[in-house]
Amino acid sequence: MRCLSGVEEKKALEYIGAAAQIALSSSCERSRCGSVIVQGGEIIGCGFNSPPQHKEKQRRCSDSKYSYHTKVTDKTCCVHAEQRAIIDALRKNPDKIAGSRLYFVRLDSSGKASRSGRPYCTICSKMALDVEIGEFVLWHEEGVCVYDTDEYNVFSFKYWE
Repeated sequence: MRCLSGVEEKKALEYIGAAAQIALSSSCERSRCGSVIVQGGEIIGCGFNSPPQHKEKQRRCSDSKYSYHTKVTDKTCCVHAEQRAIIDALRKNPDKIAGSRLYFVRLDSSGKASRSGRPYCTICSKMALDVEIGEFVLWHEEGVCVYDTDEYNVFSFKYWE
């Protein structure tokens, strides 16, 4: 993990702001999230978390995460913002995704970008590795931090340790 500073941090905060705008489209009742994927200064994919298209009636956001069997690893009914951003980039810019940077943000209850916790989603980290996204960016208490995708994946698997 490397924390950004100066011009690089300022630009990253702009992309986090763009992800926050996209997160406003989320219909998740637990947490509204957004992601953008950037390559060469261009947003090549974006996404927000919500149930799969046309499946709003299958919503389970109000169900307790503890009500699921322990083998259910993703206890939300939503497609993750990172997954949607990856799908969007693959549809629109498949030749640009390798080596790109994925920015993720979660909104607070007032709809403003909030600082995130440590990497924890192995579903998204594995998907990012598979399509060769180069880096993940999260906004932590200590600032905007960049993780190599391999590093992000390792931290995600160690989250519960």
